[in-house]
Amino acid sequence: MSSWRRDFASGLIVLAPILVILLVLNYLYSQIVDLPVIRGLQEPFGFFVAVIVFVMLVLSVGYLMRTTVGRLFETYLDAAMNRVPLIRVLYNASKLAVETAVSGTEDLQKPVKVEPWNGMRMTAFKTGKTTDDGREVLFMPTAPNITTGFVMEVDPDDIDETDESVEEALTRVLSAGFGEQEPKSPIEIDTRSED
Repeated sequence: MSSWRRDFASGLIVLAPILVILLVLNYLYSQIVDLPVIRGLQEPFGFFVAVIVFVMLVLSVGYLMRTTVGRLFETYLDAAMNRVPLIRVLYNASKLAVETAVSGTEDLQKPVKVEPWNGMRMTAFKTGKTTDDGREVLFMPTAPNITTGFVMEVDPDDIDETDESVEEALTRVLSAGFGEQEPKSPIEIDTRSED
């Protein structure tokens, strides 16, 4: 892939989820502001009431997601979104961005590499759990839908530690490899003084 296409794809991977989140927030806010009760209020009060209604809506949906009905709805929504090629990437990237922004990455464990077959390495994440016989429990997400994957029990000697961050590994998996950054070659500085 040429350099400009790689740069365009990398920029799209970063910007598209942010734009989707902003468009959804803008749409929800404009729908709330257009409610007859809020539209009739004076400007400073209308804004604060709209924000309060929006926060209450988010809390209500969040509470609903803890119930069985909410989990079923989320499962069907994920399945529907993951059937459409471009929407699938945007939806998963937006969902990951919001989850990371809200909960942070402290719950996610260190990314590692495993070699399930000779010559092929795959990205997985430590779960912090071990089996009774001392194997590490890893989660290997699928690309680009990182909400599914494989749970593996791997001998610690078969795990290759990496120095990459959780965000770098998730970006690579989520973008199906297109978000991979090219390694930067070190800059050589000539320290010899000329006489």
